[in-house]
Order: sequence, then structure tokens, then C-alpha cells
Amino acid sequence: MMLPFIQTVTNAFRDDNLDYAVVGGHAVALHGAVRGTVDVDIIIKWTENTLIRAEQILLSLGLVSRVPITATDIFLNRDQYVKEKNLIAWNFYNPQNLTEQVDLIIIHDLAQMNSKKIKLLTGEIIILDIDDLIRIKKMSGRPQDLEDIRALELVKKNRGIL
Repeated sequence: MMLPFIQTVTNAFRDDNLDYAVVGGHAVALHGAVRGTVDVDIIIKWTENTLIRAEQILLSLGLVSRVPITATDIFLNRDQYVKEKNLIAWNFYNPQNLTEQVDLIIIHDLAQMNSKKIKLLTGEIIILDIDDLIRIKKMSGRPQDLEDIRALELVKKNRGIL
């Protein structure tokens, strides 16, 4: 059975024992709000070692960095990249299949957040907790994130946890 791309990516992180959480559109959908997306957004604990390991995992999957920088470059220059280049995510893509993309979110630290394991037919995936997902989406303030917040708050209300 061919695994969905998100499962291939998250399995690679799990197999490397690298803590991660899926955020973005996939996490919104896995929390129960209808949302379409292509790229897989991931956050990790913010250390140079975890960033290097994440880069190695993504390269091992045949993905390449969209910009000519390394994990060490990003780690050492994050504030400058965010401020001067508005870089909030480090994108990796498959040159043979452009629907396979991963964004490593560089402006958040998984160490400061909660995550939860979701069981799917294809395996387990770790996603950001709904409250932390709402919080980081509020920080972004983009129109799609505001829509996601409304949808996630409705999910919470329907579950009786608001």
C-alpha cells in the first residue's frame, strides 16, 4: 500500500526519534475542520541539532530546499531571515512531484507547546494540540488562519470543550 505523503514524512520523523508536530491545514483537518491543503507544515523543538536532523530526514526522502541555505544557516540567522526576508517556514519539495512539499515552521518552538497523537488507518501522526494551534494561528493573522480559527473554535464548541 502506498502511504499518503504526510504519513511518509511523519513516519520518517518518528523513525529518527525526532519530536515533531504537524501544524497548518493538515492539523486543522485532523482536528475535524474541513480544510484542503497540499504542503505538510511541521514544527520541531528549536535547537541546531533538531534542525539539522530534520533537514537530513527531509533530504533522505528526496526533498530539496527551495532556498540555498542549511540548517545551521537558519539556526544562526533565524531572526534576520524572519525580519528581512519574511521567512517563517523553510520549504522542502520533491522536484519530481511538486505536490510533495514540507514547510518546517521556524518561528515557533515545539518545546513551548502541546501535541497529541492521532491514529489513522495508515498509522499514527502527531499534531499540535487544538489550543496551541489556535494560538499560533492568531499570531499569524492571515485570512486563511482566521478562517481556520473559526473552524477550530466550532470544533471545540461541538465537542463541548469551549
